[in-house]
Amino acid sequence: MTVYIESRDSARYAFGDEDRRILELLASRYIGANPPIPFAYRAFSHQGILQNEEGLYDMNLSSRWPQAANGDYVYVYGLVWSDNERSIDCNLEPIGPIKLYMNEKELFRTSAVEEMKPDARVVIPMLLTKGWNRILIEARRTPAGFGCRFGADEAKVRILNVLAPFTDRAGSAGWVYSEPVKKPCYGEEAFPEVLHSEEETGLSWLPRTKWKTEEAALPNLERQYGRPEAVVAGYGWTRLPIWGTESLVLQGRVCGPASVWIDGKLVLNLTEAGSFRENVKADYSSGNLLIRTLSGPQGWGFELNASADGKPLALKQPMHIHGYSGEWLYAGPIAANTAFDTAAVCQVSTLFPAIDLSGQPAGSTYWELNMPHTRLRPFYENAMLSNKWTTGTATNFGRWDYPLGVTMYGLLRTARVLNRKEWSDYAISHIRTCTDMYDYALWDRKEYGFPSVNHQLVLTRMLDNCGSFGSAMLEAYLQEDDDMFLRIADPIADFMLKRLERREDGAFYRLSEGEYFDNTLWADDLYMSGPFLTRYAIISGNQEAIDEAARQFLLFQRYLFIEEERIMSHVYDFKYGQATRVPWGRGNGWVLFSLSELLERLPEDHPNRDALLDFFQSMCSGVADLQSSSGLWRQVLNEPEAYEEASCTAMFAYAFARGIRFGWLSGGDHDYAAAARKAWKGLTENAIDRSGNVHGVCSGSRYSFSPDYYMYDLRTVVNDNHGIGIMMLAGVEVSLLNSAGKFAI
Repeated sequence: MTVYIESRDSARYAFGDEDRRILELLASRYIGANPPIPFAYRAFSHQGILQNEEGLYDMNLSSRWPQAANGDYVYVYGLVWSDNERSIDCNLEPIGPIKLYMNEKELFRTSAVEEMKPDARVVIPMLLTKGWNRILIEARRTPAGFGCRFGADEAKVRILNVLAPFTDRAGSAGWVYSEPVKKPCYGEEAFPEVLHSEEETGLSWLPRTKWKTEEAALPNLERQYGRPEAVVAGYGWTRLPIWGTESLVLQGRVCGPASVWIDGKLVLNLTEAGSFRENVKADYSSGNLLIRTLSGPQGWGFELNASADGKPLALKQPMHIHGYSGEWLYAGPIAANTAFDTAAVCQVSTLFPAIDLSGQPAGSTYWELNMPHTRLRPFYENAMLSNKWTTGTATNFGRWDYPLGVTMYGLLRTARVLNRKEWSDYAISHIRTCTDMYDYALWDRKEYGFPSVNHQLVLTRMLDNCGSFGSAMLEAYLQEDDDMFLRIADPIADFMLKRLERREDGAFYRLSEGEYFDNTLWADDLYMSGPFLTRYAIISGNQEAIDEAARQFLLFQRYLFIEEERIMSHVYDFKYGQATRVPWGRGNGWVLFSLSELLERLPEDHPNRDALLDFFQSMCSGVADLQSSSGLWRQVLNEPEAYEEASCTAMFAYAFARGIRFGWLSGGDHDYAAAARKAWKGLTENAIDRSGNVHGVCSGSRYSFSPDYYMYDLRTVVNDNHGIGIMMLAGVEVSLLNSAGKFAI
């Protein structure tokens, strides 16, 4: 038996058979450990170093310094924060000689071959220390090129956010790069001081952060966007401080007609250019102050100040913006006849239909800051995964990924059963943090090459990226009826039904040239597709979706089912023309978990129902035969030496309990109710401690033909997201089994 915790520290020791108390423990610990920290908002120069579609920062310096001579050096410098020690692999594609340093140590220098080979790529293991990590890249110009491309491998999962060094730029996002120099300036034990001003380095660094004298003299919107040829509109957004009097004076100057709102209420309407001073009555709570002004013969812009009781009021940023000391945000140019609900304007999720300075449509635009070529940009900066998928102690809030899809589903079900609305509110808030920024994230990707939020959703290339969290989103839709959830579900369904790679027989598989998993079919993908398609069919009425889900289970059964043992191989590898015949525990768990979700909603007269029910019953029988004496199942189901693993055990308990509840597992050679209870007892004794921590869950898996990979390389992680949600779901189903349906489902 695998020992994860001492009996004295277990949830069962503390609560005995009180399943509801253990569910409360699991949900409360997760929410307490993952506070709802929003996206970080930072100043970001859109003329700085951007990422490509793979997430590599494009440091091709030839275009930035075309006047640099052969032999010149340029330095690219940035800071990366890590909440804990974190290992990630980074890719570097050199375009000439490169030296890479981290924390004043040389990690890599190019060889002659790498410098001369046009398609060279080097994988560099990087161990980030807790706190700030300083990364410095030295590039030297040669006729072969100048610079490199650099960034995290699997950048949409292992996010590498870079902040600018130097006190002048503290908090702003993005790399800085130096002017060309003739001799090396920096290297090991000789980095530029991040806590100094950039002027103290003796070099000029870009992108620039200050207006030139002639720019600063222009009206603010004209300085931001240029002088319009046609009449255009622009917005300014700031916030008033909370104050205790109705005596508010607004004064300033506008270059054209303007309107001012406070908390959505129109308080001032100016019909022409000129100075103004007006007493206004304002009873406000948030203090959002919005001005809309048109361009005119005197230019384009405004000045606006506020005072109360004869004392100036210090205007505030609408939200905390790192790397920005100004109070105003600007949006433009916008067509003069475009009208907005002011409440919608004062949101960071809003995009504006842009026009160019001649009045022609120009896509969309977003909030800019009072700095050269600098926009507001939201960043996901919470838990960032390592090579081993671990997240450390950082909050997972606001992340869209598949393990958290199960977690949100678990919270929603647990909240419903225990009547704890605050838990469902938390889960829905997590989901909405992602969905509210969907349109913005699509625009961000198009504008900057790679998104800063919702990475996996807007870069959907495989089922992992969309199906699990999409399914949780649709579960939330059944409760909240949020139209945005359906808007996002539609392209996910389109991806699965029309664009996902398929074999000749229609089976979903993974086709990714150059990747280790190219040309493979994974048991996991039944979970990544089936529950979403099932819910989508019920909500949208699209019968094709549930038919496809049913079809995929039967197709995967043909490829992966091990007939003699009635369990599933993890992967079928078409490169070798065979299944791995390694029955990974969680891979089998995904299948039974998802098949129970499909059977619950599949019409009784569906042509595939009998075959799917037979598949479920046969697989339950094979799995039940392999349960250990502790109640847990093993990491590799048929390997006696494999460790006992918690997430697959929770999935099997979930499937068995549902099979009893829905009447799919009545009679037969196995007592599935007893097996489910035994599994839950084993989990609460051996995998859930008295603080609600979850032990014994293996981290995210690759695949192998050898069981040794799963048994010895793929180890367990405390509070891994692959196990927390399914632990709650197992507890919900076992509690329903034990209570004979006394509680809400």
